[in-house]
Amino acid sequence: MTLGISNQYNAGIMYRKTTFDNGLRLLACRMPHTRSVSIVFFIGAGPRYETGAEAGISHFIEHLCFKGTEKRRSSKEISETIESVGGIINGGTDKELTTFWCRVTSQHFFLALDVLIDLLRHSRFEAEDIDRERQIIIEEINMTLDSPRQRVSVLIDELLWPGQPLGRDIAGNKETVAALTRQQMLAFFSSHYLPNNTVVSIAGDIDLEQVEHTVGQALGEWKPDKLSAGLPNIGDQKAPRLHIEFRDIEQVHLCLGIPGMSFFHPDRYAVDLLSIILGEGMSSRLFVTIREQQGLAYDIHSYADHFKDSGAIIIHAGVDPSRVDTALKAIIEQVSQLKEHISESELAKAKEIAKGRLLLSLENSRNVAGWLGTQEILTNRILTVDEVIALVEAVTTKDLTRVARQLLTNDKLNLAIVGPVKEKEGELFKLLKL
Repeated sequence: MTLGISNQYNAGIMYRKTTFDNGLRLLACRMPHTRSVSIVFFIGAGPRYETGAEAGISHFIEHLCFKGTEKRRSSKEISETIESVGGIINGGTDKELTTFWCRVTSQHFFLALDVLIDLLRHSRFEAEDIDRERQIIIEEINMTLDSPRQRVSVLIDELLWPGQPLGRDIAGNKETVAALTRQQMLAFFSSHYLPNNTVVSIAGDIDLEQVEHTVGQALGEWKPDKLSAGLPNIGDQKAPRLHIEFRDIEQVHLCLGIPGMSFFHPDRYAVDLLSIILGEGMSSRLFVTIREQQGLAYDIHSYADHFKDSGAIIIHAGVDPSRVDTALKAIIEQVSQLKEHISESELAKAKEIAKGRLLLSLENSRNVAGWLGTQEILTNRILTVDEVIALVEAVTTKDLTRVARQLLTNDKLNLAIVGPVKEKEGELFKLLKL
């Protein structure tokens, strides 16, 4: 029935990995101190696997899976089945994966598993549901267009990965969503929703043998097929990029983005620590200088993204239109200073932040299921908590300076702006220097 079973134990997380004959991977983690169970299905589908004409199809399919099955005929019946026992059910699409998840009290585990399997294996994709959901997704896209904060995040991705899957809005655009057919959706579904492209991650108050048996019985006959490798990212930026979208609003929303590191790069944890030092938290450099000392922004923060063959460090801020030049200069100055000096105390604090976030997050069954499943679906390996902590601890100030000088260069700067900015493109472009 199975190809392999292995047990792993690390930092309080004991999980079993089972690979079934059809390639389906099951990760089961027993958390006896909880009364909940979280089930997450990870599918290798998202913009990374979409052609230009298919933009948004993964997200569209995720929505449609909640619209009805042969057993549960409507979205109301699906949601009511879980909500009536106090549980939560939802899904999500990211750049390189799609998830379907449910969290319930442990006594309702089998019901939750049955509902999720029903969605993935028996969704009807009715023409009427497709037409209705098409309009809903277009309204979702309109909502993003109307939100400067969300819109600028879409624009910075387009600058970082122009004309490439990672640069597209996950929801696609109104033109592609309007044109997608039921036949396209069924073809994409059948070529990506496969057992050898799926990871089931379950964490909580469970019996490992019982979970393995139940999942195997329910999904053991699911037929595998050849997988798509996904479309590659081409990182060839040779000059700064700037995009301004005028909006008559109260603030200028800006994102400054720099290409980063993939999941597999040995310096990925150095990038994470650089982002923490720069702009994650109320004691970060950007927050202290830009907000507390200079009063240039209410919200300013940074974050690091990692993908299979790419990544980015992104800074987001909302500033007064009359002070956008001053704010951008101050932000770039803080970015530039990362290349010059990082103290041992800053690094030590950043390491504690990174470790603390990880360990605290793993007190929740859904986060544990996500921690295991995300690594497995994206990297085909699972680093233990202790291994990650060791990698974080191994980073030195010399490493941070080296990585900062490698990444933070003039030709890699990208600036996206949404707000009341007119006739300033030339001036702002000149400021894109480190």
